[in-house]
Amino acid sequence: MDNLYRDFILEHYREPHNKGVLDVHDLHAADANPTCGDELSMTIKLDTAHERVVDVAFDGRGCAISQASASILTDELRGRTVDELRAIEPAAVLEGIGVPIGPARLKCALLSWKVLQGAVRGDRTAWPAEAEVGA
Repeated sequence: MDNLYRDFILEHYREPHNKGVLDVHDLHAADANPTCGDELSMTIKLDTAHERVVDVAFDGRGCAISQASASILTDELRGRTVDELRAIEPAAVLEGIGVPIGPARLKCALLSWKVLQGAVRGDRTAWPAEAEVGA
């Protein structure tokens, strides 16, 4: 069974869903895991009432766990309210990955959650996203 989940992670790493940057977005944040060098940014477009996610994208680089985690998490965000985004628990992200994550890889696995929470709280960046360099 673990091999199925490992294949699932590698599939999301090799062909990530929602990879890129939304030119027009309402929420944005970026962060990094200095321990292993993972970097991640997320842009989120809300509906006209600024209540629900219409589109989401992530960009960055890093290990298979950090990038697959972002792909898996962003698949789950469309249609959710901002309050629902705030309520997402780290355990839900780890459950979505589907394999046990050891302490050394926990920061990798939860970087996407940390960036999402930064976006909904308005904590924008620990490192500049490509689109903001030189802005």
